[in-house]
Amino acid sequence: MGYSGFQIIKEGLFGQKGWKPLWRDPAPKARYDAIIIGGGGHGLATAYYLAREHGLTNIAVLEKGHIGGGNIGRNTTIVRANYFLPGNQEFYSHSLKLWEGMEQDLNYNVMHSQRGLINLFHSDGQRDAFVRRGNAMINQGDDAILLDREGVRSHLPYLDFDNGRFPIYGGLYHPRGGTARHDAVAWGYARGADQRGVDLIQNCEVTGIDIENGVVTGVQTTRGAIRARKVGIVTAGRSGQVAAMAGMRLPIESHVLQAFVTEGLKPVIDHVVSFGMGHFYISQSDKGGLVFGGDLDFYASYAARGNLPMAEHVMEAAMTLMPMIGKARVLRSWGGIMDMTPDGSPIIDTTPTKGLFIDCGWCYGGFKAVPASGFAFAHLMATGQPHATAAKFRLDRFRTGVGLMDEEGTGSQHNLH
Repeated sequence: MGYSGFQIIKEGLFGQKGWKPLWRDPAPKARYDAIIIGGGGHGLATAYYLAREHGLTNIAVLEKGHIGGGNIGRNTTIVRANYFLPGNQEFYSHSLKLWEGMEQDLNYNVMHSQRGLINLFHSDGQRDAFVRRGNAMINQGDDAILLDREGVRSHLPYLDFDNGRFPIYGGLYHPRGGTARHDAVAWGYARGADQRGVDLIQNCEVTGIDIENGVVTGVQTTRGAIRARKVGIVTAGRSGQVAAMAGMRLPIESHVLQAFVTEGLKPVIDHVVSFGMGHFYISQSDKGGLVFGGDLDFYASYAARGNLPMAEHVMEAAMTLMPMIGKARVLRSWGGIMDMTPDGSPIIDTTPTKGLFIDCGWCYGGFKAVPASGFAFAHLMATGQPHATAAKFRLDRFRTGVGLMDEEGTGSQHNLH
């Protein structure tokens, strides 16, 4: 379907009854060349790039609920490439480049807004760490500008610069960072994959993975058995449960991460802002709501909802950074299930079962990684070889200890990443 201003006006006048579905609703076939388990952003992107880059069209994406109903619709929409360690650096740099071409590529408006991201620092030590990070970003080919206190004030005059506990020393400015509309990303990739012949099968929960002599042969689902030579697991916080169907125990824990949005307000926050001492981050949506979040709930759970103590903790950080936010009314909150690895970096790799592939462990980086994750995982499934940008996201680093990427420097503790 094509879109135009005329059609929007027409549908508004005649009850919005002329819109057509963006993708088909097919019944599952008995056999596919490849199956993607998980209809979130990463799974949809994988299917799209398998079709576009590798010419594979006999593909099914199996989603136990509705397309885009998981973490892709439960996040704070931030897009950035301000990572420090080799391995993460080149991957997220590639992802940002894909974000910048996504709307033209998909012919779909995902509302990608490069409004700039500012990470605040509050001590000499933090400043030195951000100088190193900024230099690493520049060496990678990305953008970074170190702001002093007055430089931050020129961009963010509404912050509490004289907080007694956490005075603002400055910030690391990443101009190409920003936000995108999470639902639109899912819809855009779903539409693009469907147009290339991919079957998007909703309300189809995988209940088992069929393996014969160490080779995957297909899956069992609530809609019957489906055969395939290749199966990719892309199920975020449920990755451990799905991998267990194949006899695997993944080195991940599943934790809940809450996000919040206020009532719609007039434009007040032009950037994405990250509080260096409270793990608090905030931006303003196109509808005017202030979208913000903070730490994990710090206990393992599969419940896609948060708890009140962590809500209070996030609100305290918000008030510490910008007291003006106390006048805004919180409209709603939600929780996403985060698949946390011991080193805070993801896994894109083959498994001991031939034809079975895994893409998981995204911690806080899942949304911003959507295009590059799909691109790299599609390459892996199509060729059997890791893509250069994801070559260090190997599963066996947690067995050998070689190649761990502790981006935050917090040690091998899942809930600290």
